[in-house]
Amino acid sequence: MTRLSVNINKVATLRNARGENVPDVVKFAQDAEKFGAQGITVHPRPDERHITRKDVGDLKKVLTTEFNIEGYPSDDFLKLVIETGPAQVTLVPDAPDALTSSAGWDVVKNADFLTPILARLRQAGIRTSLFVEADPVQVRKAAEIGVDRVELYTKPYADNYDSDRDAAVAPFILASQEARKAGIGLNAGHDLNLKNLAFFHKSLPLLDEVSIGHAIIADALYLGIEKTISEYLHQLQK
Repeated sequence: MTRLSVNINKVATLRNARGENVPDVVKFAQDAEKFGAQGITVHPRPDERHITRKDVGDLKKVLTTEFNIEGYPSDDFLKLVIETGPAQVTLVPDAPDALTSSAGWDVVKNADFLTPILARLRQAGIRTSLFVEADPVQVRKAAEIGVDRVELYTKPYADNYDSDRDAAVAPFILASQEARKAGIGLNAGHDLNLKNLAFFHKSLPLLDEVSIGHAIIADALYLGIEKTISEYLHQLQK
């Protein structure tokens, strides 16, 4: 079964706009779990413009599902995640001031940089994932340097879904097959939504997890978070 991890960055963004604790990020995460989310994802950035270091610690104390922390593997980030001990760390190649993740790692080029970081996280008992493009070469290299999973960057699929969904998903099918061949797990995320998720899931039956944030929070403005999570889970059951 493909698991749904809800990224709650946008909830923290809304809270931080007023400088108080409304909405309550921790309560929202707990409610998401109660409504069926099988994981919670956060991406703490150096400027704490949404998720803060305090949020990470507070969430770790109460979450009952899988906790996934995304981020660029700076010294500060690695210290935070090793102290926290989430179930999974997803490494992304974002610059500190990036608005959002907009590309996957060039694992071939960055293998020497990433290999000791993956080993350090593995030694801490944390499952590792690398954010990569839907490229079998990158997936294969990620497996070679010791990652547990890759997370496929799905914006190209979302961008091309309306014009030709079969062509849009084709590279992701190949990447998923390479992950299976290499013996590593497979996650996906970025711009997946209620319109395109079911077809993506049907096309990639080997998918372990999807991480979705922006679309879920946007849909919740109209549907409410309980109904929204139910609808996303339904897409993963089709």
